Amino acid sequence: QWYQRRVISIFKKDGKPAGFGVCSIEGRAAIEPFDNTAANSKDKFTFKCHRSVVSDSHKPQDIYAVNGIKFHPVHGTLATIGSDGKFSFWDKDARTKLKTGEQLDNTITCCDFNHNGTYFAYGSSYDWSKGHEFYNPQQKNYIFIRQVKDELKPRKK
Repeated sequence: QWYQRRVISIFKKDGKPAGFGVCSIEGRAAIEPFDNTAANSKDKFTFKCHRSVVSDSHKPQDIYAVNGIKFHPVHGTLATIGSDGKFSFWDKDARTKLKTGEQLDNTITCCDFNHNGTYFAYGSSYDWSKGHEFYNPQQKNYIFIRQVKDELKPRKK
């Protein structure tokens, strides 16, 4: 059962659209190839992201909405952003997390790569996921632009 889908993004393989990633408010992302033949069914999967790390199994895990997913234009890896105030870089083919950014004081609401994937931009502002009672008009909105080099290269197989 999937809850509200928040965002969708298309990825390419060999310069052609090959599938899409979709994310939800329940801290999940899914990778779906356009070609649904049996040979490619292994490429279809979901993964959990933007959740708190809980060391005590008796404590509940905080689950955050995934507000964005973008694919790197060169490497095919991807970035997700969430209501937890973090971005994460992923290798979809190896199904591993490459990096998680530092947590911001506010949610991350949008992101994108430049045309050749050397810069990653993301914006931080309130996303209303906690309702109007948690909105703080004094909290500033920010745009961050970071140079990305090897941190988005796929893992070696």
